[in-house]
Amino acid sequence: MTALANVLVIIVVMVLVVQRQMRAQRLDSGRRAWLLPVVLGVLALRDPQLVDRAHPGTSVALLACSLLAVLAMGCVWGWTVRLWRGEDGAVWAKGTKATVAAWSGMIAIRLCLFGLGAALHVRQTGSALLLGLAVLLLVRSLVVNWRARTLAPSYGATAAH
Repeated sequence: MTALANVLVIIVVMVLVVQRQMRAQRLDSGRRAWLLPVVLGVLALRDPQLVDRAHPGTSVALLACSLLAVLAMGCVWGWTVRLWRGEDGAVWAKGTKATVAAWSGMIAIRLCLFGLGAALHVRQTGSALLLGLAVLLLVRSLVVNWRARTLAPSYGATAAH
């Protein structure tokens, strides 16, 4: 994909994800939760320019730092989501103000890393952002689903059994 297409995909995905996270929604722990991160990851890894061939060591180091940062932010994001069980026993999730702060922190970290790469004259493509977004969404899903499994049953769900 072109750099512009990558940036547009990233913006659309981020807006949709953040918008969805701020509404109460039934938690989906099935295949759908993993589909978007896998698609984004495949799109990113298909780009032969993911690593700058003129500065391979620096480029890989920046990519690794970026992925470690989104890995950490995905964990933070997963812990900021409010989880509860409905009366039917289904798990519900909703983002909080801390979720917005986590997103803001992640964007600030990504901008700093991009600025560092630009200062070091490393060519950076949108594919690195796509890969980071894929890792972020995957880690967030893992954390939220792990937390959901540890929730106690709701009163309504235990009374019905």
